[in-house]
Amino acid sequence: MRPTQFLLRIFVIATLAVVGANLAVAQMAAPQAQQPTQATEQPSVVDSPVEQAAKAIEKAKQDLASLEDGVKQKSDDDDALVALAGKTDELGRAVLNVSVSLRPRLDQIKNRLTELGDPPKEGQPAEAEIVTTERNALTSERAQINAVTGDAETLSAAIGKLGNRIAETRRQLFAATLLRRTDISFSVLDDAGRAFVREGSEFIQALSSWLGFVLKFKAFAFFAAIFMSLATALVLLSGGYRLFGRYLQRKETDEQPSYINRLSIAFWSTLIRTLALAALLVTSYFFLNSFNVLRPDIAPIIGALFGSIGLIYFVRRFTNAVFAPKEPHWRLVKLSNRGASSIGACLLAMAVVNALDYLFGSISEELGSPLVLTVVKSLIAALIIGLILIAASFGRPMLARNGDPDAPGRHWPRGMAIILRVLGAGLIITALTGYVGLARFVATQLIITGAIIVTTYIGLLSGKAISRSETFGETSFGRFLQRRFKLGPVAIDQAGLLVGMCISAIALMVGIPLVLLLWGFHIQDLQLIAYRLLTEVRLGGISISLVGIMTGILLFAGGYLLTRWIQRWLDGNVMARSHVDLGVRNSVKTGIGYLGVGLAAIVGVSAAGIDLSNLALVASALSVGIGFGLQNIVSNFVSGLILLVERPFKVGDHVVSGTAEGIVKRISVRATEIETFRKQSIIVPNSELINASVGNWTHRNKMGRSEIPVSVSYESDPQKVMDILLELVNAVPVVLRNPEPHVEFLRFGPYSLDFELRFMLADMGDGLKVRNDLRIAILKRFREEGVEIPLPQSDVVFHRQADHVGTATAAGKPPAKIDDASEASEVDEEAGTVRRLRGKSADGNLKG
Repeated sequence: MRPTQFLLRIFVIATLAVVGANLAVAQMAAPQAQQPTQATEQPSVVDSPVEQAAKAIEKAKQDLASLEDGVKQKSDDDDALVALAGKTDELGRAVLNVSVSLRPRLDQIKNRLTELGDPPKEGQPAEAEIVTTERNALTSERAQINAVTGDAETLSAAIGKLGNRIAETRRQLFAATLLRRTDISFSVLDDAGRAFVREGSEFIQALSSWLGFVLKFKAFAFFAAIFMSLATALVLLSGGYRLFGRYLQRKETDEQPSYINRLSIAFWSTLIRTLALAALLVTSYFFLNSFNVLRPDIAPIIGALFGSIGLIYFVRRFTNAVFAPKEPHWRLVKLSNRGASSIGACLLAMAVVNALDYLFGSISEELGSPLVLTVVKSLIAALIIGLILIAASFGRPMLARNGDPDAPGRHWPRGMAIILRVLGAGLIITALTGYVGLARFVATQLIITGAIIVTTYIGLLSGKAISRSETFGETSFGRFLQRRFKLGPVAIDQAGLLVGMCISAIALMVGIPLVLLLWGFHIQDLQLIAYRLLTEVRLGGISISLVGIMTGILLFAGGYLLTRWIQRWLDGNVMARSHVDLGVRNSVKTGIGYLGVGLAAIVGVSAAGIDLSNLALVASALSVGIGFGLQNIVSNFVSGLILLVERPFKVGDHVVSGTAEGIVKRISVRATEIETFRKQSIIVPNSELINASVGNWTHRNKMGRSEIPVSVSYESDPQKVMDILLELVNAVPVVLRNPEPHVEFLRFGPYSLDFELRFMLADMGDGLKVRNDLRIAILKRFREEGVEIPLPQSDVVFHRQADHVGTATAAGKPPAKIDDASEASEVDEEAGTVRRLRGKSADGNLKG
């Protein structure tokens, strides 16, 4: 058994044991908790929907008042304000749902009151008492619903104001925290030094007592948590390298990697390895906390320690991926080797300073140290980072002009050096003047936010590079997809576009939340933003749900696939076995297809949250428009939909209609564009293509038959002619052998034997060239073999009479027969005889 599998099994067994123990404890406590509930259950009367809504509104008012009190009391606690903002948003959605739930009943009441009509006026016959009673009850219920709906709208407005007030309070608190000023003096530094010594001793004492307690009373749980954390790390690392190893490591043999390879390895090595370490740290904290190993005062410190480790590792991976100090051919920026090493070291040093500041701040907060100690720690961190920036500005990291990475580099561009010095001096001045919080915030954003933004940008560049035409097929993953799924160039290029979009989406989905978290947002804020984006996007008065739209698309796709499966099943099993006529089978398949696609579209549109009544209004408007002369437009529109769905021809087909012959270039919902072989574009309305016969030479495929008629003289051997023709056509590579070419002896012509050479071509577009070449070959071969191709012949006879020459008969002979031939007669008028002459005339005129 492999070590990974062994550790994985132990991990699963231990997890199941913990879950089983928790379930057992829950089951033991459940009966005791349920007994009082069972004893106090009383039957209750069910309230009407309006009464339930009124009670919900009253409860929402109480909740709103409680939230307002909480905002007043916790106006200086950002974490508490985040929680209150989440509860406010939930309350707003609950109130909105109450108002929406009453709309169907209100519409029913309005329709019923319209059916009942107005009460009879004075002097009119009285109506039935039951009608009056029903009208009064409906009117009263409508008034109650209007009152509840009005309260809900007022309450929604108040909830919205509270949400805005919470957001404004958080912005003010954030600004006040950053701009809070502390006097920096020697007495403050002296107090901070004494507090630091006291904090160090308290921390060592707390850590020693925790470790002693754990090793004495929870040693098994502690080592089990460590073991499961290590097992998880081994599984993550081994699985990650097995799945993504080829995308994480640079090939030493590749001396000139392409730009896309450098981008991809830099992005994926940083992202995947950082996420793997983050998963390890999170699972380790989870196991330690689940086994009750962490004490309440130690748990935040351990969490801060894990966060600091993750930050340092991320910056280390980032600098190695971008600057590649020891591998200049993998470097993404034009730096010298020494410059890459120095800049990477500076960034890593600033990350270590920020991480230690964060860790020491967490220790001070948990041990209750004086605020002055935290201020001085942040002051020292800001000063160190400012000095690092100023020192880095005097370096010479840029690549030498000769391109040699080992040569001494050049100075920073003047603008960049000035920016680094201004930032460093600004941090130092800001910290020394007492704005330590602002200096600490800026220093943190320079390192972490900068690294995240650059990594995200590299991911976007990688996605853009992979999306380029004929690029994805050159990558290792693209070649794997080509081998695995037998994809062609077009398919692999489309797959590259999809992969590029996915990489860009991953980069944005990882980078944007991290930047928002660093800039003061909380996880609850991100959850609320994501929820609103997915469930409620407002464009004016229209509310769009991305989840609903995706659900509608999936339901439509499922209905479409189900329709196609039903079509194939009915055609291949039921109707084929019943020997149903092909025409009936095709009609049934087409009808089921239209019905299934229509139902799938209705279900998808309904699931997407689109009101079908709006579509009914559109349909009614179109019906009115049809009556005013839109019949042709609607006919073409519907015909276009039929053409797009049924696909009797597609773009690229060779079609022949009543008005045009050519290649289909575009099919729209109104008209179809056909390009003739003279490059003339003809726009044909779709209704004409639906209502008239259309010939499609390439409906199923481009294969077709081509013919060459051949005529020879009566003196020729027919079998020899046929053999010559077959020999010549079989020598053409593009002519199909199945079905094989053949020669038809068509007829005995008036002056020739008529044959026709017939053969099949895989692409009818090659027919013109093939026929032309074959005609030349046939003529050349017939001349070599002595096979004569006869010219047309005709007899012309003239008879002379006493008074005139005409076409009347003489000496009992029939009248002259005149064709478009090359035979003429010459008449000797003096002798009165006719001599037949055979001549050859290209234009068919008489010669003589």
